[in-house]
Parts: sequence; C-alpha cells; structure tokens
Amino acid sequence: MSSAPAFRCQHHPRGVTWLCLLLLLPLCVPATITNPGIKAWLTRSSLEFGRRFGLELFQSTLQKEHELNLTGSYNIPLLGNLTYAVPRIHIHELQMNDSTLDFAEDVGVRLMVQRAQIQLSANWAAQLGAIQDSGSVELRMRDLAVAAVLGVSEDGGGRPTVWNAACDTHGTDLHMEFHRGYSWIYNLLAPLLQRTLRQQLNKQLCLELQRGIDKLDAALKHIKVSTQLDAFAAIDYSLLGPPAFTAEHGDIALKGEIFRVGMYQQRRSAPPVALPMALPMALPVSLPTPLPVALPTLTPKALPVAHEPMLLMAVTEFVANSAAFTYFTAGALRRNISSDMLPQRAMLQERYGDQPMELHLWARRQPLLSCHPDALHGTLFSSAEAFVVLPNTTRAPVFLLNIDANVTGKPTITRNRLGGTVRLTGLSVTQVASNVGPVEVKRLETLLKFGLWLFGVPRANKWLQAGIPLPLPHGLNLLRPRVSLQEDFVLIATDLQYEP
Repeated sequence: MSSAPAFRCQHHPRGVTWLCLLLLLPLCVPATITNPGIKAWLTRSSLEFGRRFGLELFQSTLQKEHELNLTGSYNIPLLGNLTYAVPRIHIHELQMNDSTLDFAEDVGVRLMVQRAQIQLSANWAAQLGAIQDSGSVELRMRDLAVAAVLGVSEDGGGRPTVWNAACDTHGTDLHMEFHRGYSWIYNLLAPLLQRTLRQQLNKQLCLELQRGIDKLDAALKHIKVSTQLDAFAAIDYSLLGPPAFTAEHGDIALKGEIFRVGMYQQRRSAPPVALPMALPMALPVSLPTPLPVALPTLTPKALPVAHEPMLLMAVTEFVANSAAFTYFTAGALRRNISSDMLPQRAMLQERYGDQPMELHLWARRQPLLSCHPDALHGTLFSSAEAFVVLPNTTRAPVFLLNIDANVTGKPTITRNRLGGTVRLTGLSVTQVASNVGPVEVKRLETLLKFGLWLFGVPRANKWLQAGIPLPLPHGLNLLRPRVSLQEDFVLIATDLQYEP
C-alpha cells in the first residue's frame, strides 16, 4: 500500500508553527457572508485614545502654510475704496485644551473643541485709491470652537472609508496686528476688517479639515484586507459591512476566514455562533481584573468595573476550523519520518534485516476544533503507513495504522503576538492493514505517547511561546491584552497604543 507524496516538515517551519496554532488561533471564519468570524466593539474608553490621536492629526493638518486667496474691498469714508488680497496663511500654533470625542450614532465619531486658541500670520497686499501697499499681519483667536463629525463606512470591497459628515467652526475674539507699509492706518481699521476675516478663517479651517480627511480616505483605499500567513494559507480580515455606531460603542464585523493561497475556497456552511448583538456589561470572573466582556448568554449583568478596555473582540471557533480545512485540502498535514527517528522492531528485523524504514503520516480527515470555557479542544484524525526501503530503493509497505489524538490548548497574547501552550490528552491507535502479521498496537501507542510527551509537545510549545505577529495596522499595538474562553468563541479585552 502506498501513500500520497509528502514533504518534510523541516523545510516548512512556518507551516508547522501555524498547524500548532490551530487551537490557539480562533480568529474564526464565518459560515456565510452574514456571520462574522471576528466581531469587535470599540468602547467609550477607546474614545480617549481616539481623541488624542485625532487632535494630533488635526494639529498636524492645520499647523502649516495654507492657500487662502482671500480678496475683498471696504469703503472707508473720506479715504475711498480699500481693496486687499491675502494669498496664503501660515498657522503657527493651535491649542486645543478643552475637547471631547463621542460616538455619532449611525454615522461615526464626533469631535468637539471649545476655547481653542489659534495663532497665524499672513502676507497681504492692498490698494487705497492710487496708493499700493503690502506687508504682513499677525492674527490671534482665543475662543475658537470646532465641531466635526467623521463618517465611517465600508467601500463595498471590505475596506473602511471615511468622509467629512459635518464641520463647523466659530470664533469671535480675533486680534489683528499689521506690520510694514502703512500698517498704522490698517491697525486703526482692524476692527472694521475683523468680521470678514473671522468668516474666512472659520471657512478655511473646515476646508483644511476636509482635505485632511480626503487624504486619509485615499490612504484607506490601498490597505490590504488579507495577509499571507505562510506558503499555504492567508487570512481575510475584510469588513463584512459598515461599522454600526450607537451612543455607547462602535460595532465592527470582520470576515476572518483563513483560505488557501492562490485559491480562494468557499467552505461548507456551518451554524452561526450566537455572538452578542450589543456591547455587554459584564466580564467572566476568571479574568484578573473585571472588564466588560461579551457573554454568550446575551444577558448583561451589572458587575463592578475597575477598568473598561478600549477594545473587545469576540473571535469564533470557525477561523480555527477554516485553517484546518485549508491546511488539510492543501496537503500540508503530512510528514515523512526517516529510520533514524524510529525504534527498531524485532519483527521487521527478522524479515528485512537492518534495512532502513520510513513512516509516512498524514491527516485522513480535517481536524475538528472547538472552543469551550475550560480550553480549546481538538480532535486529529491521522493515518500512518510504514515502509522498508529495500536495497534497490523501492519501498515495501509493512503496515497501515489509524492514529487519532485529542489535544487541548490555552491561548495567550503578548502585545501583538499570539502564543500559548498545547497538551496531549488522548491517543488511540488501530491497525488497518499489515504485511507482517498483527502489529503490537498497545506497545506502539505507548511509544507514540512517550515520543510526543518527550519531543513533540515541548517543540510545539517552544514555537508557541515565541508567538506569531497578529495582523494589525502599522504603529498600532495591543496594550495589556487579556484572553477569556467562552462557549464557541474566544474573547480578547485590550487597550490600544499608537507608536508612529
């Protein structure tokens, strides 16, 4: 009896690592387009992070030179008609000490800034009758208020899209000081020019904000919505639809499917997991610090909250099963073991002497993986065929066995890396066929358990301790992440940190 072609694992260390992470990567795949593999909630605690980030973006957008092209005229009694032009302005300082960020229901997020201060300068040109003049002006506004709404949606291809849903600025306390030329005249006329300049300045701030949002939206059109994990598999983390916003949280649904590289496959439909539809208010008590976390019962329960995480993520077990499906259909769950790794068997020595042996291992069925509150559970269905390599290099089949194993895993997350541990909980060996008489199944089962305990599990755990980077946007890091196992899905509660 022969086996299908196999590759040696040492040539594909990343593939082996991802196989070991099947139980530790429940970034699970939806059975249909309507069932997300990953569901995330941005809590109100994330708004403070967003506020700081938004203010930095707002300030970096505005604190530079801007085209203004402001022109106008003003009739001065006894002197005549004054025309002026301000081609551009340069914003030197923008202080926004009093600001808030809230969720804008059904739209996105809303930024409110009160009592902001802005300082800018500009060059000007003016003509009063036959007299032409030019110089510079410094402006300072102390009571600037800004209200802006950032709309967030999905572009139809799984990428986020943003737009300026609303913007309004208002400032009244404007101080002006002209320099050079006939500045002493214009400083006397400054109170008459303030209204026009205030209106133009308020308008310009919203225009510059619009340009900044347009640049951000253009950048989002080029972000990747899938990441290749190794030579066999990639993960699809595209949006399944527009994010949903309430006054309390933002709700994001990601596909989260692991698929074969170069061959997108639609998995057989599976029952959807009952994920909470709204942000829950209670946390499993097993976590070190109480945090609000999604519960499978969908029944919020009021518990004291010491700290609310910025991000809650419910990850169903379907991603792990999509990974199992992908690696199984790609033929990645195979391995050939040479004779120097196998114990000598007396019955083979009697028939074949000291001829070298090979053991071909492969998964005969897709592994089954599930998530429960106690652990991540997996059942592995494999077959093993032994061969003796004859002097003419041909392989003589010896016996065929079915080897089934039960394993459990515990996931861990450290910053942006996924790791954990695995443990063998059961092993069953049955004889399917033999050309050398009955195989000592019990003895072989004991040897396999000992080998896995001595070599296999420690090697897998060494890989898992190092972890694999999670696909996150550049500069964004998980801060103090915590993991909780639930029925059918894993919960991740974490804060966020941005490091440019």
